[in-house]
Amino acid sequence: MTVAAIMTGSPVTVEKTTSVTDAQALLRQGRFHRLPVLNNRQKLIGIVSEKDLLYAAPSPGTALDVYEMSELLNKLNVGDVMTEDVITVDADTLVEDAAGIMVDNNIGGLPVMQDGQLIGIVTESDLFRLFIELFGTRREGMRFTLRVPDRRGEIAAVATAVAENGGNIVSLGTFPGNEQRQHTVIMKVEGIDRETAVTILEPLEVEVLDVR
Repeated sequence: MTVAAIMTGSPVTVEKTTSVTDAQALLRQGRFHRLPVLNNRQKLIGIVSEKDLLYAAPSPGTALDVYEMSELLNKLNVGDVMTEDVITVDADTLVEDAAGIMVDNNIGGLPVMQDGQLIGIVTESDLFRLFIELFGTRREGMRFTLRVPDRRGEIAAVATAVAENGGNIVSLGTFPGNEQRQHTVIMKVEGIDRETAVTILEPLEVEVLDVR
């Protein structure tokens, strides 16, 4: 899956001349955490985050009164506080690669580009929603955590046993185990009860770690 499938298209943007106050208002209204910054040719030139705008505000301990603080903020523009070296991804970037870029760079969102133009933004919230879908969080069924040998055909054997007994795997994820040559498998199964599922897994070389 690519970021184009989960991104927010046509994101709200600002210009570098947009006041900090107006940018803060846009974030509040849209419940956003960041805004791409475009120039008058609609080219991406920066990004401004909620944190950038927060740091631009005077400290609560300042001697300025509320009117002076408001005047100061109105004089500050997005161009004064934005990040200019923007890390971006293309529309066909894989979601797992985008997630890796966010983690490696400690950022929560990436503008999505196509042919040099901004077409969307993908954020950690988009990845969380995908995570929920991948694990079938909102679907009915039993959730199993298994320890499975890292050998060809082991996961297929689990899937076959479930299917032959009337079950349907609605989600499945594998992760490196704590021990060598072991996988941790998390799957959600519908159409089968807990007792039956545990029973059909017993003949297999599988350790059931958790069922709920």
